[in-house]
Amino acid sequence: MIHLTSADYTRQPWKNGRGVTVELWRCERNGEMLARLSRASVVEDGPFSIFPGIERNLTVLSGPGFRLTGEDHAFRCDPLLPVAFPGDVALMATETNGRQSDDFNVMTARSLPRPTVFLAQNDSLPSGGQLALYALGPCRVNGRELARDDLILTKGPVTLSGDWPVLAVRFQGLPDQ
Repeated sequence: MIHLTSADYTRQPWKNGRGVTVELWRCERNGEMLARLSRASVVEDGPFSIFPGIERNLTVLSGPGFRLTGEDHAFRCDPLLPVAFPGDVALMATETNGRQSDDFNVMTARSLPRPTVFLAQNDSLPSGGQLALYALGPCRVNGRELARDDLILTKGPVTLSGDWPVLAVRFQGLPDQ
């Protein structure tokens, strides 16, 4: 089990230069990204960065959410409801109404199975694939104390407890790290 905290995360500019991403974790093979977990804030209407060959999943963690629109795509990004979309489609964030929404992002190479993204609290989760658990507040994973914004990576089964949920991501097909 790997336990990452804010001290382990890196900040980097968005690919389109209109904001900043906090990269929580990244898995690469031969210099190519296979998977990435990150946090970002959408503070104004504008374009999303384009990532060819990448599947995306976004979950608004705080704020009112916003709308994503583009050719053949139009959907709401509401709090705590994961939304999947292709990374290589030009999308615009709209209806931000000048209010900030913080979100959690999952990116995976299109060659991999799409991950499952879900909220979990006071649950037992079986092993299977790579499991990432992002704490939305203080909680425990297999008895280990997590603070808000901590990330656990594991392949084993876990028992979750505490007053706050985690945002869980189950990956398949990633190499051992």
